[in-house]
Amino acid sequence: MSEEILINCTPQETRVALVENGVLQEVAVERTRRRGLVGNIYKGRVQRVLPGMQAAFIDMGLERTAFLHASDIVRPALAEGENGERPPVPDIQQLLHDGQEIVVQVVKDPIGTKGARLTTQITMASRNLVLLPDNPTVGISMRIEDEAERARLRQLAQAFADEDGCGGYIIRTAAEQMTQDALQSDRLFLKKLWLAVSENAGPAKPGTCLHEDLPLAMRTLRDLVTPDVERIRVDSRENYQKVLAFCEEFFPAMAERVEYYPGERPLFDLYGVEEEMQRALSRKVDLKSGGYLIIDQTEAMTTVDVNTGGYVGRRNLEETIFKTNLEAAQAIARQVRLRNLGGIIIIDFIDMHDEEHKRQVLRALEKTLDRDHAKTQISGVSALGLVEMTRKRTRESLEHVLCDNCPTCGGRGTLKTPETVCYEIFREVMRAARQFDAERLLVLAAVPVIDRLLDEESLSIAELEAFLQLPVTLQAEALYAQDQFDVVPM
Repeated sequence: MSEEILINCTPQETRVALVENGVLQEVAVERTRRRGLVGNIYKGRVQRVLPGMQAAFIDMGLERTAFLHASDIVRPALAEGENGERPPVPDIQQLLHDGQEIVVQVVKDPIGTKGARLTTQITMASRNLVLLPDNPTVGISMRIEDEAERARLRQLAQAFADEDGCGGYIIRTAAEQMTQDALQSDRLFLKKLWLAVSENAGPAKPGTCLHEDLPLAMRTLRDLVTPDVERIRVDSRENYQKVLAFCEEFFPAMAERVEYYPGERPLFDLYGVEEEMQRALSRKVDLKSGGYLIIDQTEAMTTVDVNTGGYVGRRNLEETIFKTNLEAAQAIARQVRLRNLGGIIIIDFIDMHDEEHKRQVLRALEKTLDRDHAKTQISGVSALGLVEMTRKRTRESLEHVLCDNCPTCGGRGTLKTPETVCYEIFREVMRAARQFDAERLLVLAAVPVIDRLLDEESLSIAELEAFLQLPVTLQAEALYAQDQFDVVPM
C-alpha cells in the first residue's frame, strides 16, 4: 500500500489529502479564521452545574459555553474496586460548583448547535507517545500486533511512568521498532510541555488558552505519517520549509520524502482531489457495477442505503445482491473516511438470506475500515437487516465544513409543491377576509405558484372571489421561495 500526503496551503485555509494507491481516502480542511479546537487546553470557569444531566457548562471565552460530563472529570482519590472495576461516578455537585476555575481540554469541536465537549483528563501527544499527566495508565496501541514488541514497549512505558512518579503513557502506533532514546526524547518533550502548561495555569484568567494544538499540516504529519508514506508534497514554499523543519526535528527518516511542488497546475487538480471532494458532497455515490449508495446526514445519525441500480447480475438474484453489497461495503468504508462521518452510522444493505454472504460483507467492511485512523465499532446484521456502526467524531464532517443549509428549504431538502401552496393561500385568504374589513386582498407569492393560480386554479380563484364578494389580486415575487407567500388586506 503506497501513500502520499498532499498539503495545499493558502493564506485563507490549509487542506490536507491522504492518497492511497492513487485514490483519495481522507481530506481535512482548516480555515485560518475558524481553526479547530480539539486538543487545546483552556483555563475555564464553571458557569452552571446541571445535576439532572450530571454535567456542567464551562465558560472558556468562546461563543458558546462548553459541555463537561461528570465521567470526564479526573478523580485521583478514587481507586479501582477489588474486581478492577471503576467505582460509580460521584454526583456532579460533589465534583464542581458554580464559579469554580478549572483546567480543561477540548475533545470535540462545537458541532451544529452544540458547544465543545470537554474533559479534565488531559492528554498531550507527540509522535510516539501520549502523556497522561493525571492518569497512571500504561497502554499500547492495538495496531501494534507483535507480542514481543508490545512487551518491550510496555516495559519502557512503565519505566517512564515509575520514574515520573505520577501520570502514565500510551505508546502510539508510530513507536513500533523505535529505540529507547527516541521514546525518551519524546517523553522529555512532553514533560517540558506539560510543565509549562501547569505553571501558566495558576495565574491565568478564565478563558485563557494554555496550550494550542499543532496546525493542521503539522498535526497530520504527527498523526498520519507511517513508513508506507512515500511522498509528502507541499505547494507553498513557506510551508514546505516549516514541514521540512518539523520532519527533521521529530522524524528525520521522513525528511527526504518531503517535496516542494512548484507546478503551474494546482496540486489537488493533479491528483483529482478537487473532483473527488465535489463528489463527496453529493447524496448519491455510483458503484462501478451499476449500483449506487444514498448517504444522508442528520443531527442524530448518518444513514446509508444500498441499491442495485442498473446492475442486473449474471447468475441469480442472491448472487447479484451479494456482489452489490460486497462492492458497497468497500465504497462505504471509503466514503466514511472521505466525508469524515462520525457518530452513529446505519447501513441498509440489500437483504441477504445466505449467512455466509452476510459474514463476508461484514468482513469486507471491517477490513477496509482497518486503515481508518478514527476508532470504529461495527455490530452484526440486525433483525431488520441493518448494520449499525459508530465512528469516533472529534471534528465536523466535510459537508458541514464546506456547506451551509439551503436558505430556501432550510436544510430539509424538500419544498412544498405549488399545488400545496395554492391551497394554503386559499385558506389564508378565507381567514383574512373574516378577520379584516378589507376592500380587496393582495396575494404575493413565488412565480410558479402565481402561474398555477392563473392557470389550473383560475376557476377556484373566481369561485373564492364570488363567495367572499372580494376581489383577489395576484402578484408574482421573483425573490420569494416556492413555499413563501403573503396575503395583504387592502
